[in-house]
Amino acid sequence: MATDNPLFKKTNQDLKFLTRCFQKVLHQLGEFELEKILTQKPVLPEIDWEAGELEEKHIQVLSIYLQLMNLIEENAAVQGRRKRINEKGVDSIRGSWGETLARWQDQGWTETQMLDCIRNTQVYPVLTAHPTEAKRKSILELHREIYLNLVKLENNSYSRLEKQGLEREIMALLERWWRSGEVYLEKPTLEMERNNVMHYFSNVFPRALQKADQQLMESWIAMGFDPSRFDTASSFPDFQLGSWVGGDRDGHPYVTADFTKNTLLEHRQTALSLVREKLQHLGAQMSFSDIRNPVPHGFREQIREKSEFLGEESETALRRNPREPWRQFINLMLIQLENTLQENGQPAYADSKELQDDLQILRQSLLEIDAISIVQQFLLPVERHVSCFGFHLARLDIRQNSSYHEKAIDQILAGTFTELMPYSTWSEKERVKFISEELKSNRPFAFSGKTFGPEADKVLASYQCVKNHIEQYGDEGIGSFIVSMTRSLSDLLLVYLFLREAGLDRNRYQVVPLFETIEDLQQSDSVLDEFLSHESYPGNFAFQEVMLGYSDSNKDGGITASRWNIYQAEQKLTDLAKSHGKRLRFFHGIGGTISRGGGKYHRFLESMPQGSLQGSIKITVQGETISQQFANLLTAGYNLEMLFSGTALQTGYTLLPKEIPDFPIDAMQQLSEFAQDHYQKLIRHPDFLEFYGEATPIDVLELSKIGSRPARRTGKRSLEDLRAIPWVFSWSQSRFNLTGWYGLGSAIKTIRESHPDLFKKLQANTQSWPLLRYILIQVETNLLNADQEIMNQYAGLVKNRETGVTFTKWIMDEHQLSLEEIGELLGKERENRRIGLLDSINRRKNALHGLHQLQLKNLKLWRASKEPDSPLVTRLLKITTALSSGLKNTG
Repeated sequence: MATDNPLFKKTNQDLKFLTRCFQKVLHQLGEFELEKILTQKPVLPEIDWEAGELEEKHIQVLSIYLQLMNLIEENAAVQGRRKRINEKGVDSIRGSWGETLARWQDQGWTETQMLDCIRNTQVYPVLTAHPTEAKRKSILELHREIYLNLVKLENNSYSRLEKQGLEREIMALLERWWRSGEVYLEKPTLEMERNNVMHYFSNVFPRALQKADQQLMESWIAMGFDPSRFDTASSFPDFQLGSWVGGDRDGHPYVTADFTKNTLLEHRQTALSLVREKLQHLGAQMSFSDIRNPVPHGFREQIREKSEFLGEESETALRRNPREPWRQFINLMLIQLENTLQENGQPAYADSKELQDDLQILRQSLLEIDAISIVQQFLLPVERHVSCFGFHLARLDIRQNSSYHEKAIDQILAGTFTELMPYSTWSEKERVKFISEELKSNRPFAFSGKTFGPEADKVLASYQCVKNHIEQYGDEGIGSFIVSMTRSLSDLLLVYLFLREAGLDRNRYQVVPLFETIEDLQQSDSVLDEFLSHESYPGNFAFQEVMLGYSDSNKDGGITASRWNIYQAEQKLTDLAKSHGKRLRFFHGIGGTISRGGGKYHRFLESMPQGSLQGSIKITVQGETISQQFANLLTAGYNLEMLFSGTALQTGYTLLPKEIPDFPIDAMQQLSEFAQDHYQKLIRHPDFLEFYGEATPIDVLELSKIGSRPARRTGKRSLEDLRAIPWVFSWSQSRFNLTGWYGLGSAIKTIRESHPDLFKKLQANTQSWPLLRYILIQVETNLLNADQEIMNQYAGLVKNRETGVTFTKWIMDEHQLSLEEIGELLGKERENRRIGLLDSINRRKNALHGLHQLQLKNLKLWRASKEPDSPLVTRLLKITTALSSGLKNTG
């Protein structure tokens, strides 16, 4: 029973405490009626929303209450992991370094083999500004402060008076929260989105990385291994940050070349400022006198040489600490770094490699006097920071859609070769032949600055902006050039022409295909084969990056077909690359929701084909997922640990291959096809868009102020043009969660009845095949989070009764069938198997139901007028935000 579980008891006790704090705040503010809404029970009572006016304050009460639940559950999870480690050891946490190291030990790995695998692991999260974060940054900061105070209350050494002080501080924070608005009433600008991700780049990830590194070291020592093996920055897994904010142009008309230029500069300035802070802190630790410590002769020479290199400025630095040579050297480094930051014409660092060389000089001098502990404790974290964040902080990817590139080249060729037919009319063979011939020459189509047309000018301006940045600062901060909706070889080769036009060397920059739809995933190997075989393809990259799209493949074929075709693509592309003597780095374009690839990192990584993760993984972190996973230090460190350890575990299958089990590929293929057919039968029905448009709040979401990007790529009213994020968001808001389960129940039933032999294979591998288990558990989660009572009420919004009844019956029947079929495959009583999820759903059920009633009634009122500036829109956006908080996802 959930009530007997210590973790659930703690969750409910903490919820009771915070609810009481919130009630006191409301009472002090004279909100006596609102105070009554909250109770000390784990769930809210039913609220009669028909009585009286529906006030916006009611929305805010329920919104805050649900978000407090999220904070409490996050804290409970952290405390639960700590308790488990204390009782059962570091290897008891699924997906952790402890578990990975224990697995390797059981397989007979040596310490050297483990260390080799860890050193060959690279994790590369990329933050994006997709419109899924519905909460303001100020509210997220309030969340963090309340969470930290909640953590402090765990400290049993605090006195009763100190705990009362913490309670008063929490109440003050709750009052601030109550007095603040939660929804973006003005649409966020790109600058606001950039500020948000910059907060995580500068304040969160450097600290989270230290926490994850510490967890690796502690797990290594707990296993009884030699801690001295982790003596340099290169001993740890490589970590790189990426960003799309300021570089992603796909369907985003506001990302200009100037904005890209300013973003790259802001990345650099922030990176240099962070390094300066690190060096200043390091200097404060190095108060070693040359009286008590023998100074290596070579080190004194290095100080003299750097002093001469820096000139007069160095005198002040040397006089500041006359008998402390280690501080003197760091002071000189700080002068050189400040010159780099200020760009004042004085001697500066050319790049972060030069600064790393100076840190190596410092390291060697300390080792020569046997200050090993000083190196490990104080110098190593600085070396690690510089090796990961450099002078660039994060690498900016440049992304654009293949159709936009086609318009651009149409305009360029029309302005260069007047006798040619438009490029858009050419066959693929003609396109490849033309581009191949052009790439034999470094001659651009025209002189720099020539105008061709709107699309061409914007593409070339963005490439020229990159070129200008590289000429001044180097290419450390430049990521990949990604082509959305890659469908052919010419889509990729075309980027080489744009690079050439800007004077960029194609041998230095990755051109990355993004395979998004089911059809694109299925033909991805033939496209990549042509690309790797082409005479213009550079052969000097350690990895060829390939991006896989979870969102559009889900919208296109449903969750089962999406997952299976991505899995198949990974396998095919890995085998293909191997035949070319290449390694791939898969870039997984996942979102926060299960429908878009979200979920626990260790399960996600385990579900990949063995051998497909070859050391390096790139992964998007989008929207509300950024704050959910990285807002609090302990949670951030835990999620990075899951990424590092899971990536290392999968990399191990590449470095030391083991026999791959004979999983039932044929059964999974058939299941995927049945599920896709059933899903597409629904979404391709001629009346489906009518049902979707009225049974979900998609029309409100398209007016929402939660992102700078338009909801549709071109503004067309079609399912194809709708972005996958609002597509998922709208089904989640109406509690259908259709994108995360529809089609699988019928597929299982069909395969069980028509192909019993294949069904038995699936049944036999439910527990042993990570991919199958991952799909089933994730789909079951979405099924349980769906709510038939609420689904029926939203379906009642459909004006055409026949259409509403028809689709509702299909969806309800499939929902029930899916629950039954998945339950049979996974076995055991669901009430015991999914106890944590069911407890969380039950805890927030009544509060969510109250919000749904508010949304339904306000939707009816607003749709009667359809006024975009109506006060009802603001109210609906507040309800939408409250629901997304309570459901813990948006798109």
